[in-house]
Amino acid sequence: MQNLQIDAQRLWDCLMHTAQIGATRKGGLCRLTLTDLDRQVRDWFRAQCEALGCTVTVDEVGNMFARRPGKNKNQNLAPIAMGSHLDTQPTGGKFDGALGVLAALEAMRTLHEAGYATNAPIEIVNWTNEEGARFAPAMLASGVFAGVFTPEYAYSRKDRDGKTFAEELTRIGYQGEEKAGARKLAAMFELHIEQGPILEAEGRMIGIVQGVQGMRWYEVTVTGEAAHTGTTPMRLRKNALLGAARMIDRIDAIAREHSPDAVGTVGLIENKPNSRNVISGEVFFTVDFRHPDDKILDAMEAKLRASLAEILEPLKLTYKEARIWDSPAVKFAPELIECVRVGVKKAGFQSRDMISGAGHDAAYIARVAPTTMIFVPCRGGISHNEAESTSFDECAAGAQVLLNAVLEYDRRLG
Repeated sequence: MQNLQIDAQRLWDCLMHTAQIGATRKGGLCRLTLTDLDRQVRDWFRAQCEALGCTVTVDEVGNMFARRPGKNKNQNLAPIAMGSHLDTQPTGGKFDGALGVLAALEAMRTLHEAGYATNAPIEIVNWTNEEGARFAPAMLASGVFAGVFTPEYAYSRKDRDGKTFAEELTRIGYQGEEKAGARKLAAMFELHIEQGPILEAEGRMIGIVQGVQGMRWYEVTVTGEAAHTGTTPMRLRKNALLGAARMIDRIDAIAREHSPDAVGTVGLIENKPNSRNVISGEVFFTVDFRHPDDKILDAMEAKLRASLAEILEPLKLTYKEARIWDSPAVKFAPELIECVRVGVKKAGFQSRDMISGAGHDAAYIARVAPTTMIFVPCRGGISHNEAESTSFDECAAGAQVLLNAVLEYDRRLG
């Protein structure tokens, strides 16, 4: 494997340039998927790839693939992909998603300048609507690619203004003809900021990601009886908010019982009628459970359901509960993880094995191709925030390990 070195300054300049497309006053990004700003950054990305001689293809849900051919054309090798996403949260940062695409572009530029011929074709991928901030759910187009969702389901998603995914995809000119998932991949490497504090706290430059933890979302509605706070004795109350409060505490306890890997969160709560002198008649809240082991999630779910009955029924409350999303735990491909280890060693960085706590396109692509991820630190573990920050050196380290890992896998294919 030739000792190719990425251009760290060129990568950083690229990150800062694209960060102007949708820049916010607080230094972050608002580049929602399928907006005019998304079209602008897509057009820029396409032009950069075509300048390197890459062929850019767009599939039916807007996923972009920029291919550089390999030398072993007669073997008909599937491409090695690297990439992430260019869409952001409404108050997102400069690095979430964008680093993975732009580091892949820098790796491709390095190959091009060196005249290095890989065995397999190399592709950069920009997945559509990873964030799910405009069209829910998240990771929508990579999900279509992997067969998790149908194209029709994706097309029918609406934003808060009632505009559909299909309408906006067509409007910005990025609905391609290629069927999503028809393109076969030999492998997929995704570089991303950690979105957590572990690497920074331990002084490690690279996270070697073993997989993505399982995630389950639930919705719960607790029903009591709205009544006057001054005239209803405590013993006769059916206080939905009291029941919800005790459940929130129990949900936290369930996660702690399965420490250190389990997390449990109530992130959204609605109280009705939400008046200071009315006992709560109804409370709606969400539950988010995550763990790397689906069996542990099963146990946490069972405890959640048992607790609802145990806590709410003595309070004379009724309830409805539903699991609305189940994303099973993902284990990444050992052969790709080994290539990342080789890439880290070659670059001379400190690393640690990790499980991703957040969802990523790689979690869906792992269903249809060997996949893994590479993490770099972000300051304070902050992301989905305009204050998100990753340093010049950290971005460069991630891009170098990405290139090294891709070349190592390509060497093994040859």
